[in-house]
Amino acid sequence: MNARVLILDELSPAALDVFARRGLAPEVKTGLKDERLLEAVGDAEALVVRSATRITRAVIEAAPRLRVVGRAGIGVDNVDLEAATERGVVVMNTPMGNATTTAELAIALVFALARHITRADRLVRSGKWRAKDLVGTELFGKTLGVIGLGRIGRIVAERGRGIGMKVLGHDPYLAPDPGVSINGVELLGLEELLARSDFISVHVPLNDSTRNLLSWKELARVKPGARLIQASRGGVVDEEAVLDALSNARLGGAAFDVFVEEPPPRDHPLLAREDVIVTPHLGASSEEAQQRVALDIAEQIADFLLDGVARNAVNAPSLPVESLHEVAPYTLLAEKMGSFVAQRMGGPIRKVELTVAGDVKRFGIVHFRLAFLVGCLRHSLETGVNFVNAPHIARERGILVLENTEAEAVYRQGEIHVRAAERAGGKTCSVSGTVFGREPLLTSVDDIRLDLPPKGHILITRHQDRPGVLGQIGTVLGRHDVNIQRLELGPTESGPAYGFLTLGKRPPNEVMEAIRALDAIEEAQLIQL
Repeated sequence: MNARVLILDELSPAALDVFARRGLAPEVKTGLKDERLLEAVGDAEALVVRSATRITRAVIEAAPRLRVVGRAGIGVDNVDLEAATERGVVVMNTPMGNATTTAELAIALVFALARHITRADRLVRSGKWRAKDLVGTELFGKTLGVIGLGRIGRIVAERGRGIGMKVLGHDPYLAPDPGVSINGVELLGLEELLARSDFISVHVPLNDSTRNLLSWKELARVKPGARLIQASRGGVVDEEAVLDALSNARLGGAAFDVFVEEPPPRDHPLLAREDVIVTPHLGASSEEAQQRVALDIAEQIADFLLDGVARNAVNAPSLPVESLHEVAPYTLLAEKMGSFVAQRMGGPIRKVELTVAGDVKRFGIVHFRLAFLVGCLRHSLETGVNFVNAPHIARERGILVLENTEAEAVYRQGEIHVRAAERAGGKTCSVSGTVFGREPLLTSVDDIRLDLPPKGHILITRHQDRPGVLGQIGTVLGRHDVNIQRLELGPTESGPAYGFLTLGKRPPNEVMEAIRALDAIEEAQLIQL
């Protein structure tokens, strides 16, 4: 395996052992900036980073062979996801590796705020022994509000309950349900959580919907004297609004492990306050976490380069390894159907109705939608299309995809149905398929029942339903040494008949013209699958 893997940030040496065991030999080039970075990535297929190196659009465009960016950690805000997605570059993180370490830091900051530990340390070191100015509060019986109930947030909630705190939770993906607890966490709307919490810990990713999630309006609703812990991503909490809430005693203290600008400027006003604890982005900084994320990202990069499996991809769907075996043939079927429809239609597709039915629907529809789009778009684009950039390209081309699932299916194990339309009232094409054994099979095209493997060179004819037509087609093909490997006929009660002929090789253009010239032929189209 000659894929060039470039490690751009400090990584545990254990990762190199993983790469070596998998037959890969990464290069380690840390501390690169600007032009040196652009020059280094030129022929790289995989980049591995932590948080120091920024993978910008310029970096991605400077690496035409780039296939994957691996972030040894959770946050990927140092990677231009939009640029990566447009170029079909998979971006993956290691969501499990530092979850415990980051959660434990948040709990440590809760203790530090409750008992003024950092202030006490500074006073003693300066020669002052004054406990009366450092009266704290017990955590037992207090209310901890956790914003974001992902892996880290759930661990924080669990630890909070372990020390006797009442835990409230808010998550944009979970509906508030006051009075109902999940694993001991009561789900609330954000406003009510802020109003009831003595300590508030934030654990959401940074994106357009979470930027300044806690700002002036939200902090005006907090319980007076509440303490805030910001150990998620810089920018989730409005630092200026926190400063105002502290100055007005709305907040009784705050702890920041992350900032919008890192490191923060020396004159940052939060750094001058005694009621603020600051740490230098220590969330993932434990020996165990450093090793875990290094091992995880090395295995994931190797899996992707060697086996094509994208685990923990943040801009592409992933499935558990145990599910891939079952899903794979249906994914291939969807891709073949996309290719078939694109060639059959011949012109721009504007709307696609995609239905997944039967047992396979339990895996969701996203993999099959992406596979269909990849097959559909590849025939009209010179640039590479894959699961990552297919939705972006489809949107640019104005392709609307409507999705549906059905429990009932003719083939109980699973089937896929597609109906594509050129425009309102324009040309349409419908195709259905299933999997027998592990082989994809088209079961109908435009309501014509078939048992057609979607592979090879397929000649589709619409012809007059009269004796001898197929013989004439066979004669033309035979004259040019083109063998018919499989023949499917479309039943018809009246009107034209249809033939689906799988050929041994691609017939030359003059053969296709000769077939079209036959009196009985109304249409002849060659499709390559």
